[in-house]
Amino acid sequence: MRGLHLTADLHGCRCTPRWLIDAQALGAWCVQAVRDAGLQPVGQLVHRFPDTDQGPGGVTATVLLAESHLCVHTWPEQAAVTLDVYVCNFGADHRSQAQALLDALVARFAPEQVLRQALERGLSPPPALPGGRA
Repeated sequence: MRGLHLTADLHGCRCTPRWLIDAQALGAWCVQAVRDAGLQPVGQLVHRFPDTDQGPGGVTATVLLAESHLCVHTWPEQAAVTLDVYVCNFGADHRSQAQALLDALVARFAPEQVLRQALERGLSPPPALPGGRA
């Protein structure tokens, strides 16, 4: 159950606007990026949200991985994107592939600012203290 959960919040994205609003193109590119990183896509779902008074609707693109998942959420009216890459490290260590995938995603959107975070998931809980307290 151990895994690595990487996230990135991208601001001031300078990519071609297509990558923020074209669900099919973004979804296809995400699947290829997953493969290029050495991970295994096993399913995909993309959705484009309706346009608003602020501009074109954004996109949510998800790729289900044999190792876990990738999610991309775009906000074209803010030139912003959030990224979520989670890999399980049960049968093998997929850290380097997850990092390569996140790096490719960040490069695709060409942000002015990036906030990256990493969370180790599924670490063993600390042993219980006598009397049942953790």
